Amino acid sequence: MIVPDLSRADWRRSKYSGSNGNCVEVGTGAPAVLVRDTKDQAGAVLAFAPDAWRRFAATVKDVSRA
Repeated sequence: MIVPDLSRADWRRSKYSGSNGNCVEVGTGAPAVLVRDTKDQAGAVLAFAPDAWRRFAATVKDVSRA
């Protein structure tokens, strides 16, 4: 298993996230796309291969348009 270097990640939230803190942040800059809970930034981080993340994001966009 490859452990990404979290110190180099550039974290961001969706512009559609509300101010209630119930969202996730996506980190880029590592060899993987990283996802973490905004309220628990020191907690667990999920890592996805870039191709898997692109497929996921495309599917979410398609479903939201339906």
